[in-house]
Order: sequence, then structure tokens, then C-alpha cells
Amino acid sequence: MSIVTDLLAKPGVVAAGEYAYRGDRFSYRGALTEEYARMASIMCRATTMGVNMEGRMLEVFQPRSGLQPPRGWVVHGPDYTVCVMANVFCMLDNAQGSINDIVGFMRQTMAKAPSGLI
Repeated sequence: MSIVTDLLAKPGVVAAGEYAYRGDRFSYRGALTEEYARMASIMCRATTMGVNMEGRMLEVFQPRSGLQPPRGWVVHGPDYTVCVMANVFCMLDNAQGSINDIVGFMRQTMAKAPSGLI
């Protein structure tokens, strides 16, 4: 099984997918339209690039801070959460699932994902 399939089996996950670091491809499964999934993949790529830039800036101010290279990011809203690890994204309904469980699963599953592609 793929990580996307595994994520969709988790409680509260409404959609999951993967995006190319180049920004030219994406795939997804779940309760998103093709257009929303395309926009989500663009947003995930742009935010990942920003987080990497910020990690490099923090590393300049505090060498060996442990923040470089970033492994992922989370945006937690009142109803939904977006979790990204490497090039995999997941959208979670907060009332139905646990952000801790999802992030823990993604960290464990994506532990060996290369971080130098961005």
C-alpha cells in the first residue's frame, strides 16, 4: 500500500496526495475536486519552499539549531489541518481525527524521504 492509501484509512483524513517538487505534477485521493487538489498541491509546494528558506535563515542566526533541513510543516485551523511531510500532503478534519496520530504516522513513514530535492 502507498502512504496516501494508508493516510486515507486513518480517522478524520479527508484527502491525501503527493506533489512534485518541480510543481508540474500531483496525485491525490479523497474528498477534493481535481481543481482543489491542484490548488492544494501548488500551496503545499510554495509553502514547503518558504519553510525551507526560513529554515536556512534560522540556521544562519543559530547554527546547528536542528531546524535545517525542515522535514515538514502543519497549518492547524479550527476545523481542518493540513499536514505536509516531504512531498506528501494530508487534510484532516479536526473533529474526527488526531493531529498527533497523523503527524506521528507521517514522521515514521517518511523518515527516510530525501530532503535535498527542494
